[in-house]
Amino acid sequence: MYTTVNEDGIINNYASEPKVYYAEYPAIWEQRKYVLQGLFATLIVTSLVLVSFSVS
Repeated sequence: MYTTVNEDGIINNYASEPKVYYAEYPAIWEQRKYVLQGLFATLIVTSLVLVSFSVS
């Protein structure tokens, strides 16, 4: 951790910064996984909305 002390004796701590890297484009199987996750999420939200309308 990087630490500095000013003329009044106050300590200032700096967090260590992580290495920066570029994200890679997802592979075709990862894209399919994201589509399936989106479909399941849409199904759950839609069913919750329909249940809430039917109960009220």
